Amino acid sequence: MKITIDGIFCEAEKGEMLLQIARRNNIYIPTLCHSDALPGLGTCRLCVVEILDRGRKGVVASCIYPVKNEIEVFTHSDKIKSIRRNLLMLLYARTPQDETIDSLRKEYHVPDNIRFSGDKDEHCILCGLCVRACQELGTSAISTVNRGITKKVSTPYDEPSTQCIGCGSCAYLCPTNAIKIEEINGVRTIWNKEFRLVRCTRCGKPFATKEQLEYNRKKLGEDHVELLCESCKKAVTGEKLRDIYERV
Repeated sequence: MKITIDGIFCEAEKGEMLLQIARRNNIYIPTLCHSDALPGLGTCRLCVVEILDRGRKGVVASCIYPVKNEIEVFTHSDKIKSIRRNLLMLLYARTPQDETIDSLRKEYHVPDNIRFSGDKDEHCILCGLCVRACQELGTSAISTVNRGITKKVSTPYDEPSTQCIGCGSCAYLCPTNAIKIEEINGVRTIWNKEFRLVRCTRCGKPFATKEQLEYNRKKLGEDHVELLCESCKKAVTGEKLRDIYERV
């Protein structure tokens, strides 16, 4: 079926998310909490768009809105820009020094002299993407704690979590780099916990924690896990494929 996004006709499958269709057609919709690896969160609401469905208008979050019939979509109408400005004003108030939020604030002409003022060292927008990543991985080492203005993402009692395997998935997916991860002299530090990194047997580069590799081994049900970084895995796979082609 066909839908119209900002005057552009786009092919769509029934049930396909609106954001996915827009991106496939190079139509820009801003997002913060969305990840292709972990879709369907829909908490930041920055991806809202206006739709016209059988004569009725509405505002929906494009990342979690499944297209069911032919509709017309407006990604940057005056109403949508106003909603995004209000959202960014609140996010900027919470994280006044964050570069990602500041860039979006400027894009939508949100003034920097707003009445509210947050912690200048705060970068977390409480989107929950990091918590979702940790839950999907299966360790659930972090979660949102407290309520109201004291709500935050943390480990139980702010202590080093016994469940954390130091994989860094939470930090890599964070849209504002709020989760600090350091790697110094073969030691990774995250959530106030230190992990010794294992070196790649091919290139010698430290690439994963011992706990992470052990977790993967158990999850995959394997006797051992190959100690190769992603770059070397690709190189080895390429070499094997070349050998096969040469034999053929």
